Amino acid sequence: MTPLLRRTPRTSPRPPKERTVTLIGKPGCHLCDAAREVVAAVCAETGAAWEERDITVDEELYRRYWEQIPVVLVDGEQHDFWRVDAGRLRRALGA
Repeated sequence: MTPLLRRTPRTSPRPPKERTVTLIGKPGCHLCDAAREVVAAVCAETGAAWEERDITVDEELYRRYWEQIPVVLVDGEQHDFWRVDAGRLRRALGA
């Protein structure tokens, strides 16, 4: 089998309790409100930590994400934007 087709064993993902979800949004954003509900519920269910960042007080986040909010990061990597799917977030957390 060629190296490109050979599957390499994956290391076991970290448990959800060791993961961090970051919601990036801004006040007055109805999509951010909906995303917050999903993120809070999934994190409460899985034990993952979550935090919220406001693009209106962080110039770097504003430049990077202003057209995509709300944006969800899992362990610092972009996971979703605009709409957050609870099942997809659970899977990303390994739950």
